[in-house]
Amino acid sequence: MKKIILGMVFLLTGLSSWAQVTTNPTIPEANQAVTITFNKSGTGLATYNGTIYAHIGLTVNGNTWQNVIGQWGQNGTQPALSGSGNTQTLTISPSLFAYFGVDTSASVTQICVVFRSDTGAQQSDDIFINVGAFQANLNSPAINSTTILNSGQSLNITASNTNGAANYNLLANGVSISTSTGSSFNYNDTNITVNKNYDLQITQGATTFSRKFAVMINPGTISAALPSANLVGGINYNPTDATKAILVLDAPHKDFVYVAGSFNNYNPTAAYAMKKDNAAGSTKFWLELTGLTPGQIYHYQYWVADATPIANSPALVKTADPYSYLVLNTYDDPYIPATSYPNIPTYPLGQSREVSVLQTAQTPYNWQVTNFVKPKKEDLVVYEVLIRDFDANRNYQDLINKIDYFKNLNINAIELMPVMEYEGNESWGYNTSFHLALDKFYGTENKFKEFIDLCHQNGIAVILDLALNHAFGRNPMNRMWMNDPDGDGWGEPSSESPYFNQVATHSYGVGSDFNHQQPRTQEYVRRTVKRWIEDFKIDGFRWDLTKGFTQNCTGDEGCTGSYQQDRVDILKQYADYSWSLDPTHYVIFEHLGQDNEEKEWANYRLNETPSKGVMMWAEMTYAYSQLMGGYATGGDISRIGHTSHANFQGKRVMGYPESHDKERLMYNAMTYGNAGGTAPPFNNLNNSLGRMSAVGAASLLVPGPKMIWHFADLGMQLSIYTCNNGTVNTESDPTAGDCKLDTKPQPQWTENWLANANRNKIYNDWAKMIALKIQEPVFEGNYAISTNGSNIRQRIYIYDDAIPSTQLKNVVVLANFSVAAQNITPDFPYTGTWYNLMDNTPVVVTNTTTPINLPAGQFAVYGNRPVTLNTDQFETTASIGLVPNPSSDYFTVNTNVNSLEVYSLSGQLVKSFGKNDEQYQYPIGDLPSGLYLVKATDTYNRNVTLRMIKQ
Repeated sequence: MKKIILGMVFLLTGLSSWAQVTTNPTIPEANQAVTITFNKSGTGLATYNGTIYAHIGLTVNGNTWQNVIGQWGQNGTQPALSGSGNTQTLTISPSLFAYFGVDTSASVTQICVVFRSDTGAQQSDDIFINVGAFQANLNSPAINSTTILNSGQSLNITASNTNGAANYNLLANGVSISTSTGSSFNYNDTNITVNKNYDLQITQGATTFSRKFAVMINPGTISAALPSANLVGGINYNPTDATKAILVLDAPHKDFVYVAGSFNNYNPTAAYAMKKDNAAGSTKFWLELTGLTPGQIYHYQYWVADATPIANSPALVKTADPYSYLVLNTYDDPYIPATSYPNIPTYPLGQSREVSVLQTAQTPYNWQVTNFVKPKKEDLVVYEVLIRDFDANRNYQDLINKIDYFKNLNINAIELMPVMEYEGNESWGYNTSFHLALDKFYGTENKFKEFIDLCHQNGIAVILDLALNHAFGRNPMNRMWMNDPDGDGWGEPSSESPYFNQVATHSYGVGSDFNHQQPRTQEYVRRTVKRWIEDFKIDGFRWDLTKGFTQNCTGDEGCTGSYQQDRVDILKQYADYSWSLDPTHYVIFEHLGQDNEEKEWANYRLNETPSKGVMMWAEMTYAYSQLMGGYATGGDISRIGHTSHANFQGKRVMGYPESHDKERLMYNAMTYGNAGGTAPPFNNLNNSLGRMSAVGAASLLVPGPKMIWHFADLGMQLSIYTCNNGTVNTESDPTAGDCKLDTKPQPQWTENWLANANRNKIYNDWAKMIALKIQEPVFEGNYAISTNGSNIRQRIYIYDDAIPSTQLKNVVVLANFSVAAQNITPDFPYTGTWYNLMDNTPVVVTNTTTPINLPAGQFAVYGNRPVTLNTDQFETTASIGLVPNPSSDYFTVNTNVNSLEVYSLSGQLVKSFGKNDEQYQYPIGDLPSGLYLVKATDTYNRNVTLRMIKQ
């Protein structure tokens, strides 16, 4: 709509975080105990049925969130509420002073609390409970509000307190403009011509309340053409002058925008009112920043105003840049370990919401690999990783430290679940809010690039999971055009949104649903794709929930699952754009839909050079779970490859038995598997582990790309629904709620699974299979899956008639998924000498139908020729050494270690060291001369004891 600027006052209420909370006593005192009663209905915990914890602190001497108990997410240290149902209680005793460890001479005026679920995925707003008889109220305008005025208008300020006479001091932009004493305050600030930040300080005795609010002057439209047609949304750095940068914001339906930042102390003058591009139909605002110090970190927000907002929409939104590369916030940043992200820039005091980071003259990352050649799509073996659950530190350094783990498994691609800025820290990442920004919880941008570079040095491609079906509430495009009837600064898309649907146009609604027919959404997607391909050298994207890219199917699963032309077309456009930047880019759709639609993408641009084509996910968890459990029913694995997908010309269906979103095969086998009528039952841990190699043979070796969910290669048996406390709560649990998204334990490292013979066998068997798949051309050929009378007796025939008989051209895979030994008729293609490709043992076949007996859960892989594979296992601890030896002052160990201990020959521990890299010099100058034993534990928790002579 056209906006008309009127001489009116528009009041914006600030964040009000009132939940259903009462206290006993009604007005608690700092020297007393208090019981807090919380009613979760109507809050972010309304549907949560597990234990509720309190992230709780105090306002001490005017500073909120002091003396916080424990840290966010630490259920062992943060208090739990008692009771059940909607209403639960927390008692703090013997007093607030004692419980929080506050000196009794301090002024305590509030209890600050957020009630949260066990993982923090669900939580209340910030709640502030008044403490003490003296309380102060800002009556007008609202606390933390911003009032929009035309230049020259006035603002009336009124306040009161609850305990008689108090001193009032009103500051504007840091300068006192009115003082008085009494039980109330009234002041009219007239002829306001500049933006003002107010602070009304109300003091009685040793207690002072600070009540803040602001005025923003409507500058009107400042019309000026964009300096260049090449400017894009977000930060445009000046290529020749590092003291300048131009900010661009596309803001249809908005009247004016200020840029507030560290360069103007978040008190922008008229000079920081953005100009409006004067091109016909343009809705872009822009501002050139000058006088910047090269290399200095700045941060900023857009203050976006709509003088005549539609019903229930805010007149002002303070937001970070939609095209941010790095954002700061107070919700998540304080809980990010410095070991993962050292020196996080400090969030600006007194501000709210995310802020964007700007820095000119950044030192570019020094890439070691600039010409990485991606593995063939047909040969891909993708290892899917959730960084949060990969290792204890939950960061990129963990992946870097375990590069040998990936290398020795022979995988050639790693797919990371979303790493873009998401809401919270401990998340799967699909609740993305800033798609161009790297989430800081896993580490810095340079550390992420180091990981990618290291992967490329080792022949491993890196694929990112990309969630562009939706965005969540902190997303700037969501907040700038939202319905916010309660004025709390959060809301759903409004009818004016140029990016989002008000109601999801498919049956998988999550977050705010992007409208992919909107040109601005399409531009945002292109910018996202460009960012990760060009800045990070990402090799491919797995596009999450592509069924949601249609605009035709509100709430209708039958429609959502059927062929939709608009979805076919827009996803082809996005694939085209990816290939325009990188012709060999991997485009992978998580569609899981009808073949008639998926073939449109699978066959798209296949005949070009280089060949394109979209890889489609083929989820086979149920079929392989049935086989793992020893059941024939439901164990049809034919769709693990491309041949059963109608009219798919490319051999690029990415089949997988497990993914992040599906239950573990091991857990299903041990929980629901066929016990076999034996005592002990067959479906125990070791028998289940013994069947995982057969799963690999019957999946990895089928031609076409394949995927492994992390630690399936070690037989991970913990349920996807494992909770933080070790219990298993599924989606059907009527009381506790499911734990699917909970952070998982790390037994694969803490229990040294690589040293467990049963688990290590899976790892090494799969490593051989993957090496076969990647190195032998026959696995890019044809195949047929033919059961031997029952699904539990699987036969897979892999062949390429174009390969000469002097090479490996035929492979026969047999697998027995029964709980008893089985005779399998192999039906070899021909007689002669065949070879067990797992160890090259020859097998003379005189009759192609002579049965082969396989024990329960076992497999065999036969080829017409032996193979020589590069399948080195982990280097043994025998290769670990220390130098110099003998030594007088220090020694080094030629590997990274988790710990190192030095013992005398009598067994006395004389020195101990923590985690260090191989360059670390271990000081021993203070030890007496003699012979010592050095026990080193490497990053895989393998131990070696070395002799060391101290001179």
